[in-house]
Amino acid sequence: MSGTVRGDVVPQLVDVVRSRSAPHHGPVGEPIVLADRRDATVIRHGSVVAKAHAPDTDPDELSVRVRVAGHPRCAGILLPPLGGPEALPGGRAVTLWPYGEPVSPEHPEAAPWAEAGALLARLHSVEPAALPGPLPPMRGPAKAARAVARLRRAGVGAAGVGAAGVGAAGAGAEAVVEAVLRAWGALPGWARGEGVAPQGGALCHGDLHLGQLVRSAEPPEHPGSGEPPNPSGTPTRWLLIDIDDLGLGDPAWDLARPAAWFAAGLLAPDDWGRFLGAYRAAGGPAVRECQEDPWARLDVPARALTVQISALALAKAAREGRPLDEAEESMVEACLRIARLAGA
Repeated sequence: MSGTVRGDVVPQLVDVVRSRSAPHHGPVGEPIVLADRRDATVIRHGSVVAKAHAPDTDPDELSVRVRVAGHPRCAGILLPPLGGPEALPGGRAVTLWPYGEPVSPEHPEAAPWAEAGALLARLHSVEPAALPGPLPPMRGPAKAARAVARLRRAGVGAAGVGAAGVGAAGAGAEAVVEAVLRAWGALPGWARGEGVAPQGGALCHGDLHLGQLVRSAEPPEHPGSGEPPNPSGTPTRWLLIDIDDLGLGDPAWDLARPAAWFAAGLLAPDDWGRFLGAYRAAGGPAVRECQEDPWARLDVPARALTVQISALALAKAAREGRPLDEAEESMVEACLRIARLAGA
């Protein structure tokens, strides 16, 4: 969400920005809340963004992730930090970042799918041994496991889902939830956060979607940028943001959400083609060995993301007492198809 400043942690973030900002990043105007969720609070104050990370964030792992984002090998791929991590009075970790212009939801035809694919290919090609460490695991499978646990805790049975008006594909509420759990159980252990991926070892983002890209004028002080300064501050390139899930893992996981959207009919074939084509053209390793059939590598991660998205959609709709929206229902129906194939 975005709006005016609110919440206990927000004034603390404002104080951090005002006390830590360099003169050329100085705050301008009133602070704006960009997000205020259980797992993160994010504000913008002038050209600086401050993020309070989840209360259970591992400080050592976050420190490594922030240092990776500022490393020369990741210049032009990840948005470099301005500062942090440091602890707020309540103990939550906070990091500072330059503000970047996000993808406009009002112009889906201009969505930077090709740029996203090329950035992922470059990220996956960074040699982990050259980066600060020890690099933690990429948290994608762990996040999927948490989504399923949230669905279980919500107790979304006939009463809960029925009250929310959920009836994807004409199935009963209990049958929908059981199907999501069945699709989850059919995945290999590594995709459920149990063990190491058989083709892990690449530097991965862990939570790729268009909200994780911003256009930013990379600051001239970024180490190793190799480019002349851009004093105008005009956004010049797309960069990846949000390093909370960054780490070592299977690079196919980063392609899984667009793949799941494409399989569910939510991502146009042309957009999927641009994304995957740009990834391949930039030397992305995830599908290098399966040029004829990328789904040989994408199938498991895409199924896992379909379950994750469906579980969160059902739990959220039940909590809010509303039906699934069109996109959520498409994902749940895709999950039902996966479950039927798993039981065949």
